[in-house]
Amino acid sequence: MEIVPVRYDHPDAVTLDALVQQEYARRYGDDGDITPLEPAMFLPPRGIYLLAYEGGRPLATGGWRVQEDAAEGYAPGDAEIKRMFVVAQARGRGLARRILAALEADARAAGRTRMVLETGTEQPEALALYASCGYRMVAKAEKFGLYRGYEESRCMTKDLAPAA
Repeated sequence: MEIVPVRYDHPDAVTLDALVQQEYARRYGDDGDITPLEPAMFLPPRGIYLLAYEGGRPLATGGWRVQEDAAEGYAPGDAEIKRMFVVAQARGRGLARRILAALEADARAAGRTRMVLETGTEQPEALALYASCGYRMVAKAEKFGLYRGYEESRCMTKDLAPAA
């Protein structure tokens, strides 16, 4: 298994992004995530986008980007996780956990102080993963991001210890 940084518009990233959008549509019955994302948002030192490969085949993805828009509930030092996804055939092998750890380490090295993410009630696996990795659910009044007003939305955070 190899985890490598790629651009958000890399062909394999685009392929997995299409799959995650299909997953969102299936679970939530809509057109997927409408959060505006651009490749430049994931360029170091303001973010990173990772793909996990095995035998040349992309199996998992995830990224983080700087997100400090106070109007949307973010704070200085926030790094937002986006597009965490593992293809169905590779689930249960710890790939998401490995990508998440790599994202946290990279954000910490970039000086970020808190990881933030938004997921939803129809993604119980994601909720369980993040909780098991030390993320805590925020109160309704503290929610952030584009979907903060949606009842199905769940926002989670994790403080990042300074890099050693």
